[in-house]
Formats: sequence, structure tokens, C-alpha cells
Amino acid sequence: MSAYYSLLNRESHSDGSETAYYRANIHAQGAWNPHEQHMAPATGILSLELENFQPRSHMRIGRISLDIFGLIHFGDFSITTRVVRAGKTIELIEAEMKAEGKTCIVARAWRMQTQDTRSISGQEDTAIGQPEQCQIWEEMKKWPGGFIQSTITRANDEHRHGKGIVWMTNECDMVENQVTSDFVKLMGMVDTANGIVSRIDPAQGWAYPNLDLQIHLLRYPEGHWLGMEAIQQFGEDGIGMTSAILHDSKGPFGRSEQILTLRKIGG
Repeated sequence: MSAYYSLLNRESHSDGSETAYYRANIHAQGAWNPHEQHMAPATGILSLELENFQPRSHMRIGRISLDIFGLIHFGDFSITTRVVRAGKTIELIEAEMKAEGKTCIVARAWRMQTQDTRSISGQEDTAIGQPEQCQIWEEMKKWPGGFIQSTITRANDEHRHGKGIVWMTNECDMVENQVTSDFVKLMGMVDTANGIVSRIDPAQGWAYPNLDLQIHLLRYPEGHWLGMEAIQQFGEDGIGMTSAILHDSKGPFGRSEQILTLRKIGG
């Protein structure tokens, strides 16, 4: 099976932080620039480091906040993970991706205490069915880059510019010769929400890359199919946003938000 990344080395430091060294493979290639990684698998590999860093059985990740500092270099890079705010019931951990001496992405995750709240549980987001109920959707392939070419997508009949439901999966491991958890598998596709309901085709002269990705998790996802019930909105002053309800085969499990910078291509 193909993989998005190869692990080169791993180090532990005296301050308790850990650094992993990776190399991006062609399947991690971005859509806006052939010399950068796609934010989706980059989110996946950062999520892997956050998930595996000093795990605690009574806690799980409830939110991941990722800020993109610049071009996500395609090639060799490192991820250093550390504790920002320690605690018994909540703690904040951080994973910083660096390449060529520059910070590419900083991901921070709140890890939260779990307990049995089934007696008061309830949610308003509703299920969107199963991926096999949607048609194969080849429109995603209009985007260039190795990552998009690695994906398999299905869309609902009401899908249109600005709004729609898309199910996505892939046949790649996150790291070569390592088992990919369901959590990492699905986190590694969330960023595509910004490309599945595009209000305008980039061929019309506009780009709308996201500067961040915020993911809130009501529960941990399961399976290998990610469903995204997404909407994309453009403001009048150069700023837009993409929002999505996130689903797996059991139903909704969280939400994502992305802030966009609207830019005239070549302008």
C-alpha cells in the first residue's frame, strides 16, 4: 500500500518534547503549488503526532486548531510535539511542523478527560446516510497534485457550487509501514472541505486558500470514509470561509471551519 510519508528518524528531548523527521511522498503533493504539501495529509501527520504523544487512557483530543504559517514545504520536514499546558482533566499539546528552518504549521490540541455522559447526551446534527448512496464524483480530479489524485469521492445529487455533501476515502497509509488509525485517516482528509464545494473554479482567475483549519470533535470518528456536509461563503472584502459538519458511517462526529483569503490569480 502507498503512503503519504516516510519516517526518517525520531528523537526524545530532555524537556519532554519529541521530534519526528519525515519525508513527503508524491501522494502528499498540494493542489495550489506542486512544490508544497497539501494541507489535508499535513493535518493527518500532525494529528498522528498529537494522538501518539504521551497518550493517557482517560483523555482524548476534543479540538485541533491548525495555523498555516506559509508554504508547506514538499520534501523533508520535522514535527516537534510538546506540552503547552499540563493538567489532570484538560491539557494543551502542540505539534510544530518545520522545513528548511521555517515553521510551516502549528497545530494545538486540547486533550480532555472522558467520562460516561450517556444519560444526558444529545445532538442536533443529523446523519447524511452512507457513501454508497451517493454517486461517484470525478469533479474532485479537476484539482491538480498527488494528494487529490489519491482520493476516491462520492457526492449527493444536490451538490452544487457553494454547498453539498461529499464522501471521501483513500487507499494510502499515513506513514509507510505503519498502521493508520481511523482518527488519523479521517483527520487527513478534512481540509478538502474547501475544495469540494468551490463557489468558483480557479480557472476563472481566483484563488481562495485557507489560512487555518479548526476541527471540533464531539466523538472520535470510526472507519475509512469521511463525509463532509460543507458550505463555502465569500465575503465582499477579500475574506471567505468554509464550514463543514463531519460524518463517518455512524453519523456526525464533529465540525470544521476554515478562513479563506480571496486572491486574484496573477494580481
